[in-house]
Amino acid sequence: MSHANYYETLDISIQATPTEIKQAYRRLAKLFHPDRQNTSIDPEKIIQINAAYEVLGDPQRRRSYDQQLRVPWLQPRRSNRQQRAADAQQQYRRYRESTKDTDVQVHEWLQHVYKPVNQFISPILNVLDEQIDQLAADPFDDELMAQFQDYIENCRHYLNQAQLTFRSQPNPALVAGAAASLYYCLNQLGDGIDELERFTFNYDEHYLHTGQELFRIATGLRCEAREALRGIV
Repeated sequence: MSHANYYETLDISIQATPTEIKQAYRRLAKLFHPDRQNTSIDPEKIIQINAAYEVLGDPQRRRSYDQQLRVPWLQPRRSNRQQRAADAQQQYRRYRESTKDTDVQVHEWLQHVYKPVNQFISPILNVLDEQIDQLAADPFDDELMAQFQDYIENCRHYLNQAQLTFRSQPNPALVAGAAASLYYCLNQLGDGIDELERFTFNYDEHYLHTGQELFRIATGLRCEAREALRGIV
């Protein structure tokens, strides 16, 4: 300890009552008073005694001092076994808290990102073949082409909503694989929609087939995202 123990300075027990503290102080103050005709008296002693009494004579300051001392009767020492058990319990609590946080993050991502994105994707992918079959009856029919263009416009709307939702919050590390597949799925859909729109400008079936292929790749990536979540959800 860097400073003198005030209890030792007053020569009292740490369990001393306020009355005992006063009595000890008065006795020592009288014994070491500078006015006493005693050449062996240390002039610093009375300073130490006064300092000790200023702390121990004030109940609040004494409590604070006792806490600083970490006296055994206030804070009993734990055995090594008890300490190890306490450390293990604290470590387990931290683990459970971190696990709980991860579970909450994954649940929120699934509810607010993954599920809504899939709902936006479905109207894009599920009706492409039907739209192409209808258009195949006569690609040069203005009414059929108008319906197909409406479908492409709706695709862009749904894709935009899906992209905004996907970027609305970061994905937890636990679902990184699924998030990556979903990200590439959205990219393929965007490219596919562009190809379908090019077909409406020049009726070149190359663009139509390329759009279909990109949608097929997007469907596969969507399935990969779902597979990556197996065992997590």
